[in-house]
Amino acid sequence: MRLFPRQVLLSLVVGLGVLVLWPVLPAGSENPAPLTARPALYEFGAGHCFSCIEMEKVMQEIKGRYGEQLEVRMVYVDKEKDLFQQYKILLIPTQVFLDASGKEVDRHIGPLSREEVLKKLRDLKFISK
Repeated sequence: MRLFPRQVLLSLVVGLGVLVLWPVLPAGSENPAPLTARPALYEFGAGHCFSCIEMEKVMQEIKGRYGEQLEVRMVYVDKEKDLFQQYKILLIPTQVFLDASGKEVDRHIGPLSREEVLKKLRDLKFISK
C-alpha cells in the first residue's frame, strides 16, 4: 500500500508527539483550570513541532478577532506540564474546548485550519459570526 505524504507527515507528528509527551504521563491533578467566565480554547503544543507552529498562527488570528468572546491560550509542553497532565494530553497539537464553567466540551487531536476552528467555535456557540 502506498502512503501519501500527508499520511506520512501525520504519522511522524503522532509519533513525535508520543515521544515528547511520554514523560508527563500519567495524568496528575484533576482540578480544573482557572475559570474565566467565558469559553476557552486551549491549544496544546510545543515550540519545535511544525504543526504546532502552524496552529499557533491560527490561534493568534482567532485571539485577535474573537479574544473578547473567548479565552485563547497556547499551552506548551516544556512550560506547563501540569496542564498537559491535567487534561491528559497524549499527542500534539491538541485543541481542548472549555465552556464558560471550565468544563471540557470537545477536543481535537491534530492540526486544524482557521476555517475548521471557526466552524467548531460556532457549532459550540462560543462565538457569534
